[in-house]
Amino acid sequence: MANVAKKVSWSGRDRDDDEDGRAGETTPLLNGTGPGAAGSARQLTPSSFLRIGQLSNVDLNEDIHELETELPRQRPNEIPHNEKLLSLKYESLDYDNSENQLFLEEERRINHAAFRTVEIKRWVICAMIGILTGLVACFIDIVVENLAGLKYRVVKDNIDKFTAKGGLSFSLLLWATLNASVVMVGSVIVAFIEPVAAGSGIPQIKCYLNGVKIPHVVRLKTLVIKVCGVILSVVGGLAVGKEGPMIHSGSVIAAGISQGRSTSLKRDFKIFEYFRRDTEKRDFVSAGAAAGVSAAFGAPVGGVLFSLEEGASFWNQFLTWRIFFASMISTFTLNSVLSVYHGNAWDLSNPGLINFGRFDTEKMGYTIQEIPIFIFMGVVGGILGALFNALNYWLTMFRIRYIHRPCLQVVEAMLVAAVTATVGFVMIYCSRDCQPIQGSSVAYPLQLFCADGEYNSMATAFFNTPEKSVVNLFHDPPGSYNPMTLGMFTLMYFFLACWTYGLTVSAGVFIPSLLIGAAWGRLFGISLSYLTKGSIWADPGKYALMGAAAQLGGIVRMTLSLTVIMMEATGNVTYGFPIMLVLMTAKIVGDYFVEGLYDMHIQLQSVPFLHWEAPVTSHSLTAREVMSTPVTCLRRIERVGTVVDILSDTSSNHNGFPVVESNPDTTQVAGLRGLILRSQLIVLLKHKVFVERANLNLVQRRLKLKDFRDAYPRFPPIQSIHVSQDERDCMIDLSEFMNPSPYTVPQEASLPRVFKLFRALGLRHLVVVDNRNEVVGMVTRKDLARYRLGKEGLEELSLAQT
Repeated sequence: MANVAKKVSWSGRDRDDDEDGRAGETTPLLNGTGPGAAGSARQLTPSSFLRIGQLSNVDLNEDIHELETELPRQRPNEIPHNEKLLSLKYESLDYDNSENQLFLEEERRINHAAFRTVEIKRWVICAMIGILTGLVACFIDIVVENLAGLKYRVVKDNIDKFTAKGGLSFSLLLWATLNASVVMVGSVIVAFIEPVAAGSGIPQIKCYLNGVKIPHVVRLKTLVIKVCGVILSVVGGLAVGKEGPMIHSGSVIAAGISQGRSTSLKRDFKIFEYFRRDTEKRDFVSAGAAAGVSAAFGAPVGGVLFSLEEGASFWNQFLTWRIFFASMISTFTLNSVLSVYHGNAWDLSNPGLINFGRFDTEKMGYTIQEIPIFIFMGVVGGILGALFNALNYWLTMFRIRYIHRPCLQVVEAMLVAAVTATVGFVMIYCSRDCQPIQGSSVAYPLQLFCADGEYNSMATAFFNTPEKSVVNLFHDPPGSYNPMTLGMFTLMYFFLACWTYGLTVSAGVFIPSLLIGAAWGRLFGISLSYLTKGSIWADPGKYALMGAAAQLGGIVRMTLSLTVIMMEATGNVTYGFPIMLVLMTAKIVGDYFVEGLYDMHIQLQSVPFLHWEAPVTSHSLTAREVMSTPVTCLRRIERVGTVVDILSDTSSNHNGFPVVESNPDTTQVAGLRGLILRSQLIVLLKHKVFVERANLNLVQRRLKLKDFRDAYPRFPPIQSIHVSQDERDCMIDLSEFMNPSPYTVPQEASLPRVFKLFRALGLRHLVVVDNRNEVVGMVTRKDLARYRLGKEGLEELSLAQT
């Protein structure tokens, strides 16, 4: 709550009635800390939020001390927001299997042949992920091509008509209205139906694979809204691409298929039941993300590397093969269907949604003296990328504070669409850059004020889908563009793309980044050619490619995967070395100023994201200082009423409970015996697995692991389970269902050691014990994510309810 009233975020709309329901609620910060222990939110002191321990150089934000007195009931005009916060509303995923008796019995029953069957099923699921992701990509591509073609033809005919007889303002009005109305539909479905479908979805999938549960992120409804939204955004002429959202779409497809059912449609196909747990689902989502990249760029190897570099926090060798298989199937499906659609069934020439076209190595090789030039381009890309990210950061902060109502978000999207069309029209209108139409491959040549047989060259950049504009900048012959045209286009498109990213529409940032970079790269090539008196090596297309790589690398900070994606998309290995140099330079320079775009958006949403390593200066902290206390423990044989009360307690929203020995002597703290999850307890209460019933043989059958899998992933809330007064006095035996071997650490363990164990094993709860094996605290994701390296050294983030 530290200086946060309420924040709009990925997890959906925050409705007024939600606020009313929770206004008096005081959810604790973590397992036992916070208002639940201290009374009400008003009595909190800053020390409740922060336990500094032995740190001397912790940088605390001054705003932390200004505590909100209460949550406002009305929607405020301004939502105060501070990026040095960690939200408590994000739960973790259980990437560690609960090895209870049921799990071990099932694993022991499975023989070698059954394991082979499970492995075959994994490959079948990966093939299905690839096929469906490829088909979704085909659908998006074909619909966008037809709708955008229709729009551009209508506007072109209108412009041609009014150029002859005057009154071009009507053409501008038509273009702006068409754009705004299409984008309005795309924005309305996102803002009002599924807000998590906004943007490219890459930060959300990155968080999911890291172990953070982002609500609704892999639902069927999200996929439908994402696909429709991205079609409408691209057709609406926004400075966006359809490639980024393919990664999110692939992930949703993977999550759905691997579960063998649809919870949204309430259909269970009774297949793949073995995979109904977070660990298995995560691996398939990694494959879906890779298949998405593969379908977008025709880059199966790039897809695998993207999943490894940007997405997956956990990896193994078997997974690499399966993910590569899914990626290959995805690009092959897309290629086959699009080849049939374009009428040349046997010519597989459409490997991805964007095809950069082949670069001729003989004409466009590079020499050793160009290496420093490429490195300089990387520096420029890094600086421009950092500027893009910094501007987008302030814009996103402004949006979080002021543009938080869905209707305002739709109005902003329409405004951006209309402004994009207006800027494009004015730039084309003012441009006098005419090129001969003969021998050019322009899809919609606009003559405007050019002589007969000529077209306006500014129109090839603006009056087209961004993918086609990128390919034109790469492959149009030297002399196709005036330097002034490219300079103005780069400047305008840079600000339009920056304004567009973060709107409430489904859209990616890959293609706009490539387009900005290709424009200034081509301009750079033309300048070099001019300086070197038309040297053969200064080909503008080659520099357009390097500029595109530099700009995209400067914005998203990917290195390995992006190098391979660019190589596969251009079909040219020769440029591997210069592209790698450019991307590395762009990343190093950009990181000096500001974080990458995706990491920045994750941070702005206050997500407890765990990076690869603990902060380097955190060795002085121990588990005792970072853990949450006191911990709510359960006895091995517990009263049902106690369990229900603990689960129903809104002030303690814990998800993991250490199980201790049932000791009649309550003065003595009992040793740790295991760990049980909230979801498991809810299933036990739902099936009324009580000791008395077992003694009376009232239970018809023993609870199986299938009962837990059937309830996954949407476990019913405790409020929906009715427990009578008589049942409250019954006892419940947790021995069979708890995990008897949870991971524990001694309280003297250093923070980096705790972090490494937690991160590498994908844990959700890590129990801290003393030398007598008694529970003294619990480490969860938020305890570890709070510490990060800031400009002043190690800093500790405050915790917020929102």
